[in-house]
Parts: sequence; C-alpha cells; structure tokens
Amino acid sequence: MRVVLLGPPGVGKGTLAGYLKETYHLVHISTGDMLREETKKDSPLGREIKSLMTQGALISDELVTKLVKQKVEHGLDLTQGFMFDGFPRTVNQAQDLDVILESVKAPIEVVLNLDADLDVLLKRLTGRRVCRKCGALYHVDYKVPACEGICDLCGGELYQRADDNAKTIQSRMQVYHESTSPIIAYYAKQGKLKKIDANLEAADVRRAVAAILK
Repeated sequence: MRVVLLGPPGVGKGTLAGYLKETYHLVHISTGDMLREETKKDSPLGREIKSLMTQGALISDELVTKLVKQKVEHGLDLTQGFMFDGFPRTVNQAQDLDVILESVKAPIEVVLNLDADLDVLLKRLTGRRVCRKCGALYHVDYKVPACEGICDLCGGELYQRADDNAKTIQSRMQVYHESTSPIIAYYAKQGKLKKIDANLEAADVRRAVAAILK
C-alpha cells in the first residue's frame, strides 16, 4: 500500500499516520520531521528552514524534493508499503514525486485528503504541545500529560512550537490553500483522491480510512 496524506496544518495527518504505521506497517515518510532534524543541526540551511517555518512560509520545492529523493533512494525498505505525510505540497512536488517513485517502481496508489473547518484547526494547533526530547504530541484539552509540562513517555519538557499561534496558523492556512489545493485536482485527475471529513473524532476518521483501504 502506497499512500499520500493531504490536508492543512492541524488536520490530523500525524495522528492518522501513527494509525496507518501501526495497523498496516507502512513506512512513515514525514518531510516535517526531516526539516526539523535539519534545523536542529543549526547549519546555515537549518537556520534558513527555521526562519521560513516560523513565518508560516513553504520551503522551496527544490529543497524539499532533494530531501525526499535522498530518503526514498537510500536506506528505506519500501516493500511493505509507505505513506507520505506533509509532501507533496505543490503540484511541482507531486510531479517530482511521481518521477522519484517511478524510478523505484513504487507509484502512489491512494491519496487521502483530510479536510476540516478553520475554527477546528485553530483549536487543535494553538493547544498543541510537543516533547523536546522524543517529539511526542500532547494537547491542553485532548491529550493532557500526567504531569503538567512533562512528557509521559520520556520525561522531556513539553513546549509550544513557535508556529502554533493564531496569527501564524492563519498565514499557513492561506499559503496552504493557495499553493497546495491544486494538488487535489492533480490527484483527482489520476483517480487516486479520497476525501476524509477530519472534523470528526479520530476514531471516526480511522474507520472511514479503513473502509477506503479495504
């Protein structure tokens, strides 16, 4: 099974990816993780990426595609299936991804397009907290840690990402709709697009996805 997860920030792609990884044993390819790993290196490239992410701007197609190509072609066992989370975000990236996957004879089979209302996304993102040590996700309303500010899994400090504020989120949504929405038409034309109502609770989203992937 070879999947792309589409949807705006906060729509639940990460939560769904965890379910798909555990249930279907898919390799999880997250460009967000790759970009954040680069920022932790504090290289000139990492500082440039961090600045763009804080502003809510998209990273260049060329840069992201290069990172994805390296990930796909080196060190990943794709035989059990995989999913892309956070990529592609533009039609150019989608076209580049088709070329990359054709080279390893593993084209995308289904694209899950998660959609939710803006007020739902704002509540999810402004309340999100992340562990500095292991990256585990929490929420001030939906997933509260046993001890405030401390990760249940590793004891690391929980923090709010700089881009998880209302102003930046609204900017990210505008960027998403302007730059990423055309991908919906791109994959619909290929007959691979499936729409998911992500306003629903996570369990209902999982059931809808499971029905599609049968």
